[in-house]
Amino acid sequence: MATRSVVPFGPQHPVLPEPIHLDLVLEDEKVVEAVPSIGFVHRGLEKLVEKKDFHEYVYVAERICGICSFMHGMGYCEAVERIMKVEVPQRAHYLRTIWCEMSRIHSHLLWLGLLADAFGFESLFMQSWRLREKILDMFEVSTGGRVIFSVNKIGGVRKDMDADMLKSFVALFDDMEKELHILSKTFLNDYAVNSRLQGVGFLTKQQAHDFGAVGPFMRASGIDRDTRKLGYAAYPDLDFAPITSDVGDCYARTQVRIKEIFQSFDLIRQAAAKIPDGEIAVPVKGFPDGEHFMRVEQPRGEAVYYVKANGTKFLDRVRVRTPTFANLPAMLETLKGCQLADVPILILTIDPCISCTER
Repeated sequence: MATRSVVPFGPQHPVLPEPIHLDLVLEDEKVVEAVPSIGFVHRGLEKLVEKKDFHEYVYVAERICGICSFMHGMGYCEAVERIMKVEVPQRAHYLRTIWCEMSRIHSHLLWLGLLADAFGFESLFMQSWRLREKILDMFEVSTGGRVIFSVNKIGGVRKDMDADMLKSFVALFDDMEKELHILSKTFLNDYAVNSRLQGVGFLTKQQAHDFGAVGPFMRASGIDRDTRKLGYAAYPDLDFAPITSDVGDCYARTQVRIKEIFQSFDLIRQAAAKIPDGEIAVPVKGFPDGEHFMRVEQPRGEAVYYVKANGTKFLDRVRVRTPTFANLPAMLETLKGCQLADVPILILTIDPCISCTER
């Protein structure tokens, strides 16, 4: 019988960008169990509803995460708008959708770079992040920020994108798409990369369902579900289908995310072509009274925003369930039976965001 040992993994690790801690139970180099400990970066953001009114809380919601900050702010705004029955202008819906898909491209490119770094492919890491910088430049031009944008507000958005800006963005996306085709060939066809990704970290369709996985992690195991199809923002007017794979390993999760970047390029082109003229926000009077669950598709998967209001300017409750929190049980399942050397890559294939998870 092999001797078992417990090896602490994280919260500080040279490969992982996130402070996640696992106690790995090993038999030689094989992981037989992983026990998580979370709570290192708890910031008490949900508690701030007692001190920030429902308009100010938009800025707090955006700071849940720096990578998907726009969508956190939008998810919160849409929940409050539905409580107050605010009719958001259609142009604002389209602008939100464009920024959402830019966030998805930015997040997936960041993740691809981190994945390359995890198996030691530094030039691939640099190329992924060089491409990502172009998206951050577009955010800076259109919102004024590169990490926190502060363009969402209850009733619409604070800034507009004129026709010339949208046209220039679409032209830049065309160039980025050509570069991404070259980059993706390395991720999907290179022998050295495939040897680290193919056949590693299997998650079956049934396991993905039973453990409640979400996002690309779930879709790479064959579950055809995307919260964007529920029809928030301008997504009902756009033509797309969830991207899936039936394989369920690390390679499949990489493939799904790369295809989602190309899909986001296409969705932005559709939105830029269809965006109507008009106002970008409506005035909001009074205070919210009621409660609502809002679901949005973050780059990492489905995020849920629960807002409960009492008719005053201060909300009773804001609760956010982030995709990383939902993906942790399935991630622990994929770790069972893997080699110690594959643990960082397996953790990264759920695209973890611990600041999101712990808020």
